[in-house]
Amino acid sequence: MNAASNSTRRYSSVVVDGPSRAGARSMLRPVGFSEADFQKPVVGIASLWSMVTPCNMHLDQLARDAEAGANAAGGKGVVFGTITVSDGISMGTPGMRYSLVSREIIADSIEAVAAAEGFDGLVTIGGCDKNMPGCLMAMARLNRPGVFVYGGTILPGIHPESKRECDIVSVYEAIGQHAAGKVDDAGLHAIEACSVPGAGSCGGMYTANTMASAIEALGMSLPNSSAQIAISPEKKADCRRAGEATLALLRANLRPRDILTRKAFENAITVVIALGGSTNAVLHLLAIAHSCGIRLSIDDFTRIGRRVPVLADLKPSGKYGMVHLSRIGGLPPLMKVLLESGRLHGDCLTVTGRTVAENLRDVAPYPVDQDVVRPLANPIKPDSHLRILYGNLAPQGAVAKISGKEGLTFTGKAIVFEGEEKALAAILSGRVKAGHVVVIRNEGPVGGPGMREMLSPTSAIMGKGLGREVALITDGRFSGGSHGFVVGHITPEAAIGGPLALVRNGDPITIDAVRNELTLAISARELKTRRRAWKPRRPKETRGVLAKYARTVSSASEGAVTDKYL
Repeated sequence: MNAASNSTRRYSSVVVDGPSRAGARSMLRPVGFSEADFQKPVVGIASLWSMVTPCNMHLDQLARDAEAGANAAGGKGVVFGTITVSDGISMGTPGMRYSLVSREIIADSIEAVAAAEGFDGLVTIGGCDKNMPGCLMAMARLNRPGVFVYGGTILPGIHPESKRECDIVSVYEAIGQHAAGKVDDAGLHAIEACSVPGAGSCGGMYTANTMASAIEALGMSLPNSSAQIAISPEKKADCRRAGEATLALLRANLRPRDILTRKAFENAITVVIALGGSTNAVLHLLAIAHSCGIRLSIDDFTRIGRRVPVLADLKPSGKYGMVHLSRIGGLPPLMKVLLESGRLHGDCLTVTGRTVAENLRDVAPYPVDQDVVRPLANPIKPDSHLRILYGNLAPQGAVAKISGKEGLTFTGKAIVFEGEEKALAAILSGRVKAGHVVVIRNEGPVGGPGMREMLSPTSAIMGKGLGREVALITDGRFSGGSHGFVVGHITPEAAIGGPLALVRNGDPITIDAVRNELTLAISARELKTRRRAWKPRRPKETRGVLAKYARTVSSASEGAVTDKYL
C-alpha cells in the first residue's frame, strides 16, 4: 500500500488492516464491505433521517446519494443515523425542552460513531434546526475531512381560498387570530391543513435556513447548498457532489479546523445579518466556535453588525420565503455583493478546496427585476437586526431581533409569568394588553431545563394584533419564525439568580435597540433588597438527560454548550 493511500486511511487502517483485525473485517462483510473496500478510505454518512418531522423525512435517500458519490470517487461510504427533535411539533409543550438538548446529543452521537468506527471522512446531512449546529460541532471536534449537506427547504403551502403562500408560522399566528375572533374554526383548520405540504425545512429565514446559510458562509457546505429545495434534482446532485468532495478533501488533507477560522465565523455572522436571520444563530455559532477552539463572543455580533445591513426581504418579518431566494440564484450572489463591498473575507478556505473569493469569481448577479434581496444602496435596515443588549436586567447580555418595523425602542409595564404556558394562556385570553412587557422566566438552559423557544406566545401576540404594542422578554429563546419586539437569551438566567428573577408585575422596563440596553427602571437599592429575599427554586428535573443538561450547561451568552467547564 502506498503512502498516499495510507494518508487517506488514517483512521480506518487502524480498524481493518492486518491479521489482528480479522474480527472487524468479518463484521464488516455482511454490512456491504467487499475485499477491495478494505483498502479504501471510509466515509461516514451521518443521516438525520426520521419520520418525526417533514424536515428530515427525505434524508434517507439523500444519504444514499452522498454514499454513491463517495463510492464513485474511490471511497467506501457507510450510512449511519442519529436523532432529531421537531421544534415545530413540540413547540409550546414540555417536549420543547429537549430541542436544544438534542444539539448536544447529535454532536455527541456523531462524534462517538465516527471515532469508534474509524471513519476517515464525514458527510453529515441535516434538516431541522438543531441538526446543523450539532453536525458542525461534531465535525469540528473530530477534525476529519468532510462536508455538511443541508436537506433543503420546503415548498410553500398554498391556501385553498386566498391562494396566498403559507408555512408553519402562518399556523401559529392563526392560533392567535382564532383567539382574537379573527379566524373561525374552519379557517384555522384550512391553514393547518395546507401550510406544510411535504418534505423540507420550514420555509422562511427561520433557524434551519439561517444555519444552512451560515454553514455555507463558513465554507463547510458546497456553494448554494443552503438555498436548494428539498425535493429537487439539485439537492440530490448536491449530496452526490458532497460525497465526491470528501474524497478530494481527504487527498488534500484539508480538515474542518483549516476552514473554520475566526475569519470564517465573521463571514457567517455577516451573512446571517444580511439575510435577517434567526437569533438562534448567535447561540449556535458560539457553540460551533467553542468546538473549534475559536474565541467568539456575543460582542462580535455587535461589532460586525455596525457595518452590515439587512438586505433580504425574507420571512418572518419580510415578504418572501427561502424558495424565492433559491429561484433567483441562492446565496452566492449575495455573498459576492458582500465580498465586493469589503464585508467578507475572501481568503477563507472552503470544502471545495478553493477560497471564498475563488468560489464567487464567476457568480452572476441577481436578476435586475427581483426584489427579494435589496441592493446595498437601499437596505431594509442599515445595520444589524440582531442586537446584543446589556443593562441591569441583562448584565451578561441578551439577544434581541429588531427589524425596525416594530420601532427601535419600547417602554412598558412588566406582566410576569413563570413559564411559557401561563404566558400563552394570558395572551390568548386577553389578559395581556397594549403597553405590557411580557416577562417569561425560568425558561433558560438551567431553569427550563433546556431553553425552550417561544414561537407560540410571540405568534399569539402577532395574531392578536399586538405586535407593535406588546414586547416580550425571556431567558428562553425564540424560533427563527418569531418576530415583533422580542428579547431572549437574558443572562444570567432567572434560575441562577439573574435580575430577571427579581422583576415584579408593574415594573417599568425599557428595551432600547439604539443604545443596546435592557433596563429595569427601579432603584439599585430596591433591586438589592429583592435580591436578598430571593431563593432558588428546586430543580424541575432530578434524573435523566434534562437533569444532566442542567448540571453541565453553560450560559446562553457562552453558547449553552455542555463541555465548557470540563
